[in-house]
Amino acid sequence: MTTTGPLIIGLTGGIGSGKSAVTNRFAAQGASIVDTDEIAHSLTTPGGLAIEQIRDTFGDDVITPEGALDRDAMREHVFKDPDARRRLETILHPMIRRISDALCQAAPGPYVVLAVPLLVESASYRERVDRVCVVDCPVEMQVERVRLRNGLDVAQIRAIIATQASRDARRAIADDIIDNAGSLEALHGQVDHLHAHYLERARSKAAAQTNMPGSAR
Repeated sequence: MTTTGPLIIGLTGGIGSGKSAVTNRFAAQGASIVDTDEIAHSLTTPGGLAIEQIRDTFGDDVITPEGALDRDAMREHVFKDPDARRRLETILHPMIRRISDALCQAAPGPYVVLAVPLLVESASYRERVDRVCVVDCPVEMQVERVRLRNGLDVAQIRAIIATQASRDARRAIADDIIDNAGSLEALHGQVDHLHAHYLERARSKAAAQTNMPGSAR
């Protein structure tokens, strides 16, 4: 789908795939980054807009003494109660969507990278981006990266991966794929190549919108 406003690239990938390294490189090249994980975090910090609804829905057990979402407690709750994830998403997703839409439209860069870890799982996001870029690597590499980064055991990591779309499902919807199974230098080279491509697409989209009937001239 072609969105209105700036060129929007939906960036996704499984846990441990290297999305942060990719968004950091796009940002260094001048792209605007809108990260839905960061938005979700801001909504669930002390005083966050979602805290009281989460408390009303799940109780005080998932709220820290400081008033933030207790992510470990919520993770345990979700694993025990499959419907808990849907109820949490019902609270967070509309807020995340409103905020991310506003940030995308106000972004100053030549194009926007909208980082959505669960883009494949949410069809509405596919309708809001011009292209989907998937950060890809083998599952075993995901597991090892998360183990080293977060200190989780392998069973926990595999359980998290099992709740996400499969590697094949992500690749199937991708317009662009970044292979993050190699070196950081190789990763940067792929991002830089796509950056040049996205700049061209952004210019083309801006020109097309300028020439639309009724547009300001």
